[in-house]
Amino acid sequence: MNSMWFYPLIIVAGALQAMGNSMNAQLRNSLTNPWLASIVSFGLILAFFICAFCISPRPLPTIEGITTMPWWAPIGGLAGAVAVYLGLTMVDKIGAGPFNGLIITANILASIAIDHYGFLNMPPHPLSALRVVGAVLMVAGITLVAKF
Repeated sequence: MNSMWFYPLIIVAGALQAMGNSMNAQLRNSLTNPWLASIVSFGLILAFFICAFCISPRPLPTIEGITTMPWWAPIGGLAGAVAVYLGLTMVDKIGAGPFNGLIITANILASIAIDHYGFLNMPPHPLSALRVVGAVLMVAGITLVAKF
């Protein structure tokens, strides 16, 4: 499959993620307790993936895959949980633009480091002058979004 088809899907996912932070903030406002709001949010996610797994349970992991998995691989979900929790507790305090801009800019900067050094078993993509310019523009852009 041509990877160009992935870009529209990723753009939709990004827009949904921006909307999700605002939805989660309203969930927290309605339920009052941010921990309960987090449970409701993740409960729906869990139910969705259980249904998806029941529809398409294959492939299943192999013993070799499980035993050779890096210790930190399952922690990725917790990394996402931090972003979700911060979204539902802070997005309505600083605004969707600054919140999502900061998340995305931090994501880009960390991703550039992950790519350059090949952290987390990712294939290395060396740092280039244009990547540095892009990172600087991201920082400048979020500074403008947050300030004005």
